[in-house]
Amino acid sequence: MTQTLTKIPDSRPAGGIAPFMARFEPSVELTNEQFEQFCAQNRDLRIELTAEGIIEIMPPTFSQTGNKNIKITTQLELWTSDKDSGFAFGSSTGFTLPNGAVRSPDASWISNSRLVALSDEGKGGFTSICPDFVVELRSDSDRLSVLQAKMDEYMANGARLGWLLDPLQRQAHIYRPNAEPEILDNPESISADPELPGFTLDLKPIWEPAF
Repeated sequence: MTQTLTKIPDSRPAGGIAPFMARFEPSVELTNEQFEQFCAQNRDLRIELTAEGIIEIMPPTFSQTGNKNIKITTQLELWTSDKDSGFAFGSSTGFTLPNGAVRSPDASWISNSRLVALSDEGKGGFTSICPDFVVELRSDSDRLSVLQAKMDEYMANGARLGWLLDPLQRQAHIYRPNAEPEILDNPESISADPELPGFTLDLKPIWEPAF
């Protein structure tokens, strides 16, 4: 197994330390079971798998980002519980996309009808499905281009709506299939209609420092 360490450029004020992202290219292709076992043995890390079979390991989320992320997932779960039309998922959930990548969006939602249609095998492990709706929240150490590439990947693999939220620029990037992203500057809220009817995310606590 070969290993490269990639330092993410630091976009924070002087004095901060940006984390390293490790990228491992296995010498042999891992099976789904082997990758799941690898993740289970390293539960404290955020691990994803690219479509090319490269394992990407990120450090735990910074405290500010973690607090903002839970505010997003809480709002999504409250809407989901009220509508009872699907399931919401948090940032630690991995999904196997049709292209073979395993991704963990910061928040996501899948309709009941699509989950019911999955086989028992498809529901196991990292569920073999691309969520209908995905959210990525940019942290201080994230390169915007990397997150934009992830959003493009979600759209290409079946997502119907995606939000890339960038507190650094106070911008919301709206993604839909076969369309250029729409960028909103400093919106107070954002609507998921018509894909998630009635769901509106309050962005004021996302733009401001958590504490």
